[in-house]
Amino acid sequence: MITLLSIILPLLTGLLCFTSREGAKPLALAGSIATLAAAVWMLFEAQSGAVADFSAPWIPMLGTTFTLHADSSSVILVLLTALVMLTIFIAQWNKEVERPHAFYGLMMLAAAGLMGVFLAYDGLLFYMFWELALIPVYFLCSQWGGPKRIAVTYKFFVYTFAGSLMMLAALIYLSQKANGDFSWNAITTAGALLGSKEQSWVFVLLFLAFAVKMPIFPFHTWQPDTYEQSPTPVTIVLSALMVKMGLFAALRWLRPTVPMGVAYWADAVTALCVIGIVYASIIALMQTDLKRLIAYSSIAHMGLMATALFSGTQPSLAGLQVQMFTHGIIITGLWLLVSFIENRYGTRNMRELGGMASTMPKMATALVILAFANVSLPLTAGFPGEFMLFHGLFQSASNYGFMFMILAGTSIIFGAAYTLRMVQKVAWGEPKVASVPGEISLRDLSANEWLGLALMLALVIFLGFYPQPLLNLAGTM
Repeated sequence: MITLLSIILPLLTGLLCFTSREGAKPLALAGSIATLAAAVWMLFEAQSGAVADFSAPWIPMLGTTFTLHADSSSVILVLLTALVMLTIFIAQWNKEVERPHAFYGLMMLAAAGLMGVFLAYDGLLFYMFWELALIPVYFLCSQWGGPKRIAVTYKFFVYTFAGSLMMLAALIYLSQKANGDFSWNAITTAGALLGSKEQSWVFVLLFLAFAVKMPIFPFHTWQPDTYEQSPTPVTIVLSALMVKMGLFAALRWLRPTVPMGVAYWADAVTALCVIGIVYASIIALMQTDLKRLIAYSSIAHMGLMATALFSGTQPSLAGLQVQMFTHGIIITGLWLLVSFIENRYGTRNMRELGGMASTMPKMATALVILAFANVSLPLTAGFPGEFMLFHGLFQSASNYGFMFMILAGTSIIFGAAYTLRMVQKVAWGEPKVASVPGEISLRDLSANEWLGLALMLALVIFLGFYPQPLLNLAGTM
């Protein structure tokens, strides 16, 4: 029942927010706290060896049931989703938005969709939640985004919806091979029994849907513009949570369903990932806008995780689960800081920033810690998972495994260059004056902003010093 509760709580909270014009913000905060409590409960069940499952009849005529299942990767991402949503609501508490009942309602509906994606154990149910997570984000971007939001949101929706239709076609085909059964067991069994040619094209259909969501090169072009034009809470949902949908889907639905297809296409996909890592890292070096810099940094990190996913070794798959969680908390902290900086200075242009260490020492300290984590410095949360990714990539049976590891490893050098350059431009140098009269000006973190950041910083430091709890959970895969 805890799996069902993890979906129902944000879903009901979202629906209630739509009916409460004045109380939507505190209602969303209360709902996110309750959702986090359910996620922690699920974590304790997983650590005790209990299997968190739920199954009930849904649409028998279509061969589908409402079946939920929590494995290690599900628990990790459910916990990440709950933590990130709570952090958003805390850190953005002192910011007002237009039509708060609709904004917070859509945010909670997106959380419910994400929870469903990570827990669904039926193909048609998985597709339903996949779309449920997309639709609220579409409206959030198009209604509360920047001046170019309509064109950008249209591109984002077309990319992701086209991929979703390909995934649906593959799931229907697989269910027909399984006598009309959409359950995970039936679909993975039917897929594994297909011939190599059939597995190859089913792989292409599923991979395209998941690659768009990750996104990896060359399916990434919607991402930087969408991140730039979206309001900060939506950008966080997209980069910390929604991109993980593609990785998780490939882990749960792609790898076990068409193993011969994965083996056939692994080197080609890994090559695309490596190209994306190098390309995004070089583009990040050229950025002056903080949002676009972090967007391209995220593309490079996602490319590295996808590379490890298709290397197929046990260390890389365990490291992937660890890195999905740690990347989520690091990128959430960075996006919050970008929002705080823009609110105070009235700009995201690094050429117009500087001297934050002398005027806002708390923000500068948080920026330095998160920057070190972003480059996977030892004793930060970014290090254990990334080390496991490279270790697993080195063990890959591919003839190109060593070359892929070397090329992917350039992301560490590039990442240090553009991240430390960002810190130098923003935190050090001559102090700048806020360019937005009457705004917050150069005041350090408020109580709620500090609390939201502190949640992420505490995890970054704790998991850097003692990652064993997360490693244990990932090792149960």
